[in-house]
Amino acid sequence: MEKRPIVFLSGPVAAGKTTVARELVASSAHPMAYIEGDIFWSFIVKNTAVQGRHESFRMIMTAMTAAALSYALYGREVLVDFSIPPWFLDTARKVIGSRDVPLDYVVLRPTETVCAARAAARTEGRITDYTPYRDLYSSFAEVGRHTVADDAGDPAAVAARIRDGLNAGIFRISN
Repeated sequence: MEKRPIVFLSGPVAAGKTTVARELVASSAHPMAYIEGDIFWSFIVKNTAVQGRHESFRMIMTAMTAAALSYALYGREVLVDFSIPPWFLDTARKVIGSRDVPLDYVVLRPTETVCAARAAARTEGRITDYTPYRDLYSSFAEVGRHTVADDAGDPAAVAARIRDGLNAGIFRISN
């Protein structure tokens, strides 16, 4: 069975990940699994006093990577839609281990002004003050060829650029 890639569709809060993810799912020619990462927060029903948000964030990303690996091993292309910062990629490689599953990393990164405006305009989960998300936004500054920066792009056009990049291996970080 051919192992399909795991694609991390990442970026700051309100970058347009979920909107573009829908277009990527529609354009896939392969069997696919879609993991909307925010749902993993709901799996934590009780936290310990010593476990902070950063540790929970790391735990959630590790769990979704492990789930994605299972689908990839069964021949599915896997799209993981979540704000996965670059510092997590070494952990992702360890989770995938020697399973020879390709991993692609795509970062949607419109300007911070655009992200803040989109977050404030949400009907559900509205964020009126983007200040607490600035550090996360900044963490995506140095990802080079993995970045898709587009403030006004049509989601279908952005997805097409990403699909072309995935097909060309531009976003690949490991095999």
